[in-house]
Order: sequence, then structure tokens, then C-alpha cells
Amino acid sequence: MPDPLRAARPARAAAAAARLLLDRSPRLGKIRLGVVDGPSGSGKSTFARLWAHEVLLAGASAVSVFSSDVLATWEEPFGWWPRFDAAVLGPLARGSSGRVQATDWSTRTPRPGAWLEVPPTSVLIMEGVSCGRAEIADRAGVLVWVELPDRRNRLEHAVARDGEPSRRYLAAWQHDEDAFFAADRTRQRADVVVEPHR
Repeated sequence: MPDPLRAARPARAAAAAARLLLDRSPRLGKIRLGVVDGPSGSGKSTFARLWAHEVLLAGASAVSVFSSDVLATWEEPFGWWPRFDAAVLGPLARGSSGRVQATDWSTRTPRPGAWLEVPPTSVLIMEGVSCGRAEIADRAGVLVWVELPDRRNRLEHAVARDGEPSRRYLAAWQHDEDAFFAADRTRQRADVVVEPHR
């Protein structure tokens, strides 16, 4: 794979990723799938929304954004994948709606939550830790890696988002995601690499 596009500015990266995604043929049935991965607290959700906006500006008829945050738990940060793949990506590839049960975090203790419908769309942008795993490589049109290089900064961003009681869980999560990314080589497979606050 050629060297990925590297862009410190998210706006520039989002515009480039939008053009790249729309230039490539759909690989999830008739859907163009874009994926945003990277360590927790790096700004994946913010980038995914920016990318979706740029995709619409570039001419896509419809864009949906899905976050794996609604599926992961502290005990199973990566184990949500098989059910999501079977229940959502499989049906979407066949032109049908997907359906998956979310995790309810309202009490700060994860438990089974509402069922989510994921209808077919022109472009689907999926974001979250481990979304860009090797198992999606044959179906994703573009993989974007978002990373704040400073680990402590990432932790503070994640704690600000999830609340102080989550700090010890997020610190442990950082170790788990480091091991996952090293084994999966997610960053090395990225088409676009973004460092938002460089």
C-alpha cells in the first residue's frame, strides 16, 4: 500500500478522504464504507461528523454515521464485532437494513439497551476504537486513522467526555487498545492519518 495521506488539519483530511471514498467503487454491496479508527480520546467522532459533511458536499446522495461506542463495554472493548458484522454489515451488503442491540450507559454501568436499525444508505461512515480492524479491510473503501500523540492528553479528553468515574476504566482501556492496534496493525493500513492538535 502507498504511504497514507498525512494531514494535521482535520478539515483538509476530511475533504481528501471524501474525494477518495467517492472515487472508489462501493465494496459493501452498493454502499461506500468509510472507517475512522484510532485510540480513545483522539477525536474520531468529531472527525467522522466532519467527514460526513464533506462527503455530502462532494456529491453523495445520503450519508449515515455509526459509532461503535454504543456497542463496546469495559469488559468487552472489542468483542462486539462478530454480532455487528453479522447483524448489520451482512444485511447492508445484501441491500437490507441491519439491526443491533446497543449498550445502555445511562447508569455508567453498561447493560443491554435499545435495538438500533441501520438502513441502507449511499455512504456509511463507521467510527470507534477497533472499527478499522483487518476483518473490514475487504469492504472498507477508506480507512482513516485519528491520533493525538500524547497519551495523557488522550486520557484527559476521554475523561472529559465520559466523566471522572470512568478514569480508571479508560486508563485500562488504553492498555487494551495498544495491544489490539499493535497486533492488528490498523494504523499501518490507513489511507489517511490525522493528528488533530499537532
